[in-house]
Amino acid sequence: MAFPSLVFLILIQFFIFQTASASSWQTLSGNPPVVIARGGFSGLFPDSSEYAYELVNLTTSEDVTLWCDLQLTKDGVGICFPNLNLDNGSDVVDVYPNHKEIFSVDFTWKELSNVTLVQNIVSRQAIFDHVSSILPTEEVAKIGTSGLWLNIQHSDFYAQHNLSMRNSVVSLSRRMKIKFISSPEISFLRNMKKDVNTTVTKLIFRFLNQDRIDPFTNQSYGSLAKNLSYIKTFSSGILVPKSYIWPLGSDLYLQPHTSFVTDAHKEGLQVFASDFANDFVFAYNYSYDPTAEYLSFIDNGNFSVDGFLSDFPLTPYRAISCFSHLDTKKAKEQANVTIISKDGASGDFAGCTDLAYEKAVSDGVDILDCNVQMSKDKIPFCLSSIDLMNSTNIFDTSFRNLSSVASEIQPNSGIFTFSLTMSQIQTLKPVISNPFRLSALFRNPRNKNLGKYLTLSEFLFLPKRYSSLSGILIKVENAAYLAEHQGISVVDAVLDELKKDTTQESQASARRILIQSTDKSVLMEFKEKKKMNHEELVYSVDEKIHDVTDSAIKDIKSFAGSIVINRDSVFSGNAGFITLKTDVFPRLNSSGLRVYVETLSNEFVSYPFDFYSDPTMQIDTFVRDIKIHGIITDFPATTARYRKNQCYSKMNLFRTGELITFGNPLLVPPAGAPYPSLVESDVTEPPLPEVRSQPPAIAPSKAEGESIEVSFAVITMAVLVSFFISV
Repeated sequence: MAFPSLVFLILIQFFIFQTASASSWQTLSGNPPVVIARGGFSGLFPDSSEYAYELVNLTTSEDVTLWCDLQLTKDGVGICFPNLNLDNGSDVVDVYPNHKEIFSVDFTWKELSNVTLVQNIVSRQAIFDHVSSILPTEEVAKIGTSGLWLNIQHSDFYAQHNLSMRNSVVSLSRRMKIKFISSPEISFLRNMKKDVNTTVTKLIFRFLNQDRIDPFTNQSYGSLAKNLSYIKTFSSGILVPKSYIWPLGSDLYLQPHTSFVTDAHKEGLQVFASDFANDFVFAYNYSYDPTAEYLSFIDNGNFSVDGFLSDFPLTPYRAISCFSHLDTKKAKEQANVTIISKDGASGDFAGCTDLAYEKAVSDGVDILDCNVQMSKDKIPFCLSSIDLMNSTNIFDTSFRNLSSVASEIQPNSGIFTFSLTMSQIQTLKPVISNPFRLSALFRNPRNKNLGKYLTLSEFLFLPKRYSSLSGILIKVENAAYLAEHQGISVVDAVLDELKKDTTQESQASARRILIQSTDKSVLMEFKEKKKMNHEELVYSVDEKIHDVTDSAIKDIKSFAGSIVINRDSVFSGNAGFITLKTDVFPRLNSSGLRVYVETLSNEFVSYPFDFYSDPTMQIDTFVRDIKIHGIITDFPATTARYRKNQCYSKMNLFRTGELITFGNPLLVPPAGAPYPSLVESDVTEPPLPEVRSQPPAIAPSKAEGESIEVSFAVITMAVLVSFFISV
């Protein structure tokens, strides 16, 4: 099956692979590490499918090696398939329901020609199932023009079925270019050493998990790792799970790296690392950024592996070509895009804490944001949500009896900031956000309760402390409710702090201050009371849209110079794939508005599959394809590193919406209804209400009040019992 249209899909012939000079690499050869595509681009398409192999060539270069798990059919034909059992990766059971055994040796090649491939990892998308057929090794070799990596996992199994894997590999090596042959079986590699030209084809010993036993030596693979001089007698390199090099603790944090790579290089062995995939859970140290993980294996100053085996070959290819040996402090910025924090570096620390802001600055953010909330004693401070339940440990404190309902803010009950004084709020512990916890992706648990929240006054001091900042962004929401129901003017509170700050700082005029809100009335009040100009006011669209009318744009331009839109308002999608680019950004941009997009996160479940589970790919699309003015992100380091990448002007862009067209039409769900258009009536609203001098008290809901009384009765009893026991 041909794959011509995909040439428009992605980066085409991305960049010459040797960006860094050979002498700068700590690989055994001194050359850049190689990339091996496991079963092709198996992170997206079914493993060993034609689409998976072709996508590698179209997104990287011919230097990337295609991996083939070699299996043999009953009549001795070599095929590329990831498992002995054909049921795990194909529809063989559906095609041959009466077959008792479903190994490759139970079928002739002719019989298998009717079998199609399916995704063998259930967490990945299945819309490309039943599109590609099983490929013979010769067909894969034609796609991988630079040569193949053949992996032989079970030669003894085939010998039991009167098939010689050794003879098959020798025959294949005479008809095609084979760069590497790997196996966890020592006996197989020792025999192959006599039959292949090891100057052309490298023999690689594949280490399995450390507690597995090698049948030839009756030793564990962990023990064999300590006897590399023996491994050198029959192989020129080793393939090891990445945990041999960077061990991962049970808490999912990295332990100190081992000396494995250095020890192997001393023996003259190349080291290839495996088990890399962008869509698996990996060490918290990498902040869900797969490029950061690859760089830790090649750019750590102590060692470099000689290659990667990956399900997403584009990411290590870019890491090597574009981001290795990059001095993030001195390198010139290639991309012109503003980085705005989302509650600071809230992907690594609890949002709006001093540590989140400090991390954002060190990561390279341009503009720090403060989402202003108000305490009971009318002190403005920074917090991601007006509901303390969302970002503090308040439910574990005695303040949980302050739960109330404010339907104008949110439909469910909460414990709101205006119910506690600032001194009470400062006794609470921060809690890191976990927006993707339903996908079992949790953010840095070691940091989950670290840091302290800042008052607005303290936040305004940060630009004086960090000269690298170009400005700050102050977000103001719920102003109407606070004025009408709580007797609080959040606008006046912010203006008072800004006035104090301006008085204390003679250079304040040189610092850029932006005010953001989803409410026109809030921005108009800032404009009128502080005489702020359009460029200082940012209108935020609080819903996903697929279009914006001329009248809405005209209204926005009458009071704001910038606008924030959701990422999904730029691309329309279906089933997690992009279908097309909307006109939202072009229309806003052509009107003269600066456009910022939110929120770009690192977690792979947060963006379309078109970006290959790689946050850098997402950033690149918004910067170079969309030409967005600014990115709002909870992981500023990823965008800051992207701005300095060494391949910026040499990458080709892809056409939006092509990838989903290669899915199985029977498996692609019908498109949902489009998001609404932003019209003038969505923007227009009345002025803010007058501030009430004596706000009515908000009583807890009846059900909640009853549950709280019971809860505190139990607590009181427990305290009394404890007291008498201690006495």
